[in-house]
Amino acid sequence: MAGNLPWILESYPKLHACGSGRRNVNGEQTAEEFDVLVVGAGPCGLAVGVAAREVGVSCAIFDRGAITQAMMEHPTYTTYFSGPEKLEIADLPFTTAGDKPTRREALRYYRRVAGYYRLDVRQYEEVTGISRHEGAFLVRTSARGVARSYHARNVVIATGYYDNPRRLGVPGEDLPKVSYYFTDPYPYWNQDVVVVGGGNSAADAALTVWREGGRVTIVHLFDQLDKGVKPWVRPDIDNRIGEGAIPALWRHRVAEIRPHEVVVESAETGERRTLTNDWVLAMIGYEPDPAMLRHLGVTIDPDTGIPAHDPSTMETDAPGVFIAGVLAAGYDANKIFIENGKLHGPLIAAAVAGRAR
Repeated sequence: MAGNLPWILESYPKLHACGSGRRNVNGEQTAEEFDVLVVGAGPCGLAVGVAAREVGVSCAIFDRGAITQAMMEHPTYTTYFSGPEKLEIADLPFTTAGDKPTRREALRYYRRVAGYYRLDVRQYEEVTGISRHEGAFLVRTSARGVARSYHARNVVIATGYYDNPRRLGVPGEDLPKVSYYFTDPYPYWNQDVVVVGGGNSAADAALTVWREGGRVTIVHLFDQLDKGVKPWVRPDIDNRIGEGAIPALWRHRVAEIRPHEVVVESAETGERRTLTNDWVLAMIGYEPDPAMLRHLGVTIDPDTGIPAHDPSTMETDAPGVFIAGVLAAGYDANKIFIENGKLHGPLIAAAVAGRAR
């Protein structure tokens, strides 16, 4: 049944029937109400929805974009590090053509999850505010310019960090030539491209752009690529750097970006040099945005960025507010991936169900 696409599509119009509504003194319905309202429809948010359905609590999932919007913004030809079995949610198998899943396979799989488990996913509906109201939460949203409101007994913040890239913090960083995301190499053919960073994203961008005819220079603050670069990518990028096909400026930082140049600075000597440049791909990572959690009264550790929470339930120190996914790792995003972030869903659902009972 999981692979029966017509059945999945047919089920979508019925999905919004999960929540109940509150009524005013005239008996008019004012808002839908849910046991759990999830902000963020990435894999970890979907895992909360699946777990909630399995324990019988009502749940709706909201996202300002599409399901797994962050994955849609990954490079087109991405192959993920984890095997498919580690990315599976609940009992729905994730089958792939190779040993590692591709971006396209992952996008298809998580949509099958939403359809198979009949999740109530509100795509393109951004949560604009959450406040406590009558012992629960009033959640306000905007769906293509239409304001809506909902009631929820509990809220789960599963927004990830991909919407909040680290900034270079230098003059010229807002020029149109600067991008903090990389999807395709083809715009950079016969162009001078600076790739900033030394992790997986930087290595993938540098190799892909170089193979499609771009002139690439890597600028990295440290003296070598990060240790976490994928093992099947590392020899390739090391060889390209070693033979001079992709020059690497180690222990350098970008100091200024100009329309047709980039100024780089040595971290050791302070000496500056100017490179001819058409594009800057700033692959320097992402970090969580704690604004929504702080607004709800959650304590954020100033050193680690980790929200105060109970690891056995994922509930924060603000009652009824839970976190799921990479937000629980704070500034160290390498601690939590889909394979362990998806485990937060059952913890949250069990806590909510126990409280309801």
